[in-house]
Amino acid sequence: MTDPVPTLHFNDPTVLVTLTGPDQSGVTTRLFADLEPYGVEVIDVEQLVVRGRLILSALLTVPEDTAHLEVTVHEVGAAFGLEVTVEYGTGDNRARRVGRAQVVILGAPLRPAAMAALAQRIKDDGGNIDRIVRMARYPVTAIRMEVSGADPDQLQADLAAVAFEQGVDVAVQENGILRHAQRLVVMDVDSTLIQGEVIEMIAAHAGFEAEVAAVTESAMRGELDFTESLHARVALLEGVSESALDEVYDSLTYAPGARTMIRTLKRLGYRFALVSGGFTRIIERIAAELDIDYYAANELEVVDGRLTGKIVGDIVDRAGKAEALRHFAEQARISVKNTVAIGDGANDLDMLAAAGLGIAFNAKPLVRDQARTSVNVPYLDAIVYLLGITREEVEAADAAD
Repeated sequence: MTDPVPTLHFNDPTVLVTLTGPDQSGVTTRLFADLEPYGVEVIDVEQLVVRGRLILSALLTVPEDTAHLEVTVHEVGAAFGLEVTVEYGTGDNRARRVGRAQVVILGAPLRPAAMAALAQRIKDDGGNIDRIVRMARYPVTAIRMEVSGADPDQLQADLAAVAFEQGVDVAVQENGILRHAQRLVVMDVDSTLIQGEVIEMIAAHAGFEAEVAAVTESAMRGELDFTESLHARVALLEGVSESALDEVYDSLTYAPGARTMIRTLKRLGYRFALVSGGFTRIIERIAAELDIDYYAANELEVVDGRLTGKIVGDIVDRAGKAEALRHFAEQARISVKNTVAIGDGANDLDMLAAAGLGIAFNAKPLVRDQARTSVNVPYLDAIVYLLGITREEVEAADAAD
């Protein structure tokens, strides 16, 4: 059985009915019930409530008796104390323009100047803002714009520059059916999922924390080869008791919002992976605690209960992280286009580039500048807003549990 052919053409006349005023129960029901006798078709509906103020717009085909329709709509408005406008035209029922994208803005705080600058850049790129919705009010303000008419890749590049100038974060994703598919989230661990660097915590037991921290910082900025720097740092751990690994694990602090993000996305069937230049003795315990599906990390050699200062097997380096992402996506039977990668260091760049959505999270300047999307607020659960989930939905799901 085939779908019926639509009778409405894009150049057919339409009427837009808009009601504004104090929000109250029953307005929508009354409006459409009273419109039914006119034999009109509903083409589009938009309804928004902001601090108790209702805006309800209905785009309809034009009936034979327009005069009585206007009387009816004004009677509905009068019954609820609402202002009414009725506009006739032919343009608003056209298909939305190509190049549709979702633009999410994060600000703490979000200033009017930032909104104005971003909106102007969208206009300059040939885009039109079709819809604006608030995703969250705290701990950051998150606003989602539905934009049509602009190339998403160009929009991402241009809006990123404006966002940097305005001190906000912005993410652009092309709208399409793949946005609703199951996703795989691949995360770096040190200074992303957790606060701090594990290797520095271990080095503290050997008295070399400052030396290791300096090399780590340089490597994460991309100034040193990661593999060489890792071998140099691990060599300083020679002689440390393996019990230090348990002590380090017990002292870990997760990034604010980490558990909320994982819990929320797990409810929706998302899979998670950890890909770390750190060490399996720590990563495997984190994975078990947080119900992570996959992980890849480096293996420290231990002999007679002490670290030898060497690594066993292949190094999970910059290229290895990207390869792990592709491998885990294959295992999960999820398209690489539907992967999300989150990281902060130079060794995460290949992984961020390989993912469908690569997010630099509180990243070093080199990484922030090269990643398509950057989040610079300290809350890891802000990631869910980029994926179309509101704060209210998160809280409702937690309350239901």
